[in-house]
Amino acid sequence: MPFMITKEDWDEQKQRPFNIYLKKYKIIYDHLNTVRIQVVPLVAKACKNGKRLSFKGLTREIRKICSCGKKEYAEGSLLDMMKSYLEEKGGTICLSTYRRYRVFIRMVEMFEGFIVRHISIAEIDPELIGRFCQFGKEENYTQSTISRTIEFIKTVLNHAERKGILTSVRQLEVPKVKNVKKVMILTEEEISRVAEAEIPEKLQRARDWLLISCYTGQRISDFMHFNAGQLTEIGGKQCLSFIQKKTRKEIVLPLHPEVLNILNKYGNSFPEPLDTTLYNRHIKKIAALAGISDYVKVRKRVGFRGKDMQVEKWQSMTSHIGRRSFASNFYGQIPTPLLMQATGHSTEHMFLNYINSVHYDRVVSLGNYFEQLYASRNMARP
Repeated sequence: MPFMITKEDWDEQKQRPFNIYLKKYKIIYDHLNTVRIQVVPLVAKACKNGKRLSFKGLTREIRKICSCGKKEYAEGSLLDMMKSYLEEKGGTICLSTYRRYRVFIRMVEMFEGFIVRHISIAEIDPELIGRFCQFGKEENYTQSTISRTIEFIKTVLNHAERKGILTSVRQLEVPKVKNVKKVMILTEEEISRVAEAEIPEKLQRARDWLLISCYTGQRISDFMHFNAGQLTEIGGKQCLSFIQKKTRKEIVLPLHPEVLNILNKYGNSFPEPLDTTLYNRHIKKIAALAGISDYVKVRKRVGFRGKDMQVEKWQSMTSHIGRRSFASNFYGQIPTPLLMQATGHSTEHMFLNYINSVHYDRVVSLGNYFEQLYASRNMARP
């Protein structure tokens, strides 16, 4: 039987496994939702006709549902249209976007299990979206995840309308999310500390790649594949020409003098590439050795939900910090359109998501002014 579970792992209140994200219990939870959705109408129909489903008949129906290996969505349902949208997009979206869409689909599947029925395209209206928002909050999803899922639902409804299916997409509103997220970056001073830190030989390549990422603003899927064959000279300047893996955009990037210094170390080439996991592990060690230990607030996964906590900055570093640092450190010093051309962002709105809105230099300057004014006021007193 697929529904075997220990008492300790069963949530009696919600009638499901406690950890619905553990693989074996995720399967049970999926089956339970499918059973609820398909069996409840059978029971309702039997009651309406004055009949009663026998235990044997009910068991047979449940076994039939659980024996179906492939997950099928009801024709004309929201999930069926989501599946259609994903299939049509195919190779035009990157893996990370595909995975994000799968998270949204998973959330809708859970919601269907919660309301114990399939959701048709025709019934999606503001009231249903309101119930979905409430469900998301009760499941401890962040407001941003709930809002992004609703945005995806609207995208799918627009997809349905292009197929001639009438929807209520224009009546739907996405809850606004106040973006207070602080972008994690390395300041120019911290980058200098990384460059000058005493580190073991085995961390040298990771440090060079980290510096390259801070001065080129690219994703690890791009910068870790930089090679001498991409180098070109334009107007007397050494440049790098490549196609971004995620966006498929052609980028021609003049190289910062710090990057050129690193290339000289490797005979006018780049360091040997590193595995992403190893790189992330190494840059944390490098940052720790460089004394980048201020406490920062981050959101980390605890169990199967994110939780805000304070950690030392080096602990939260990942490969994307170089791209964010590039955007933040040069913002305001170099025209934004030129920076966007380097990063490959299509809109300024998207580019600004990479900017750390807290200008520490300005904070320090303001503090200095406070101190100067306070000192001058005290000197003027008799």
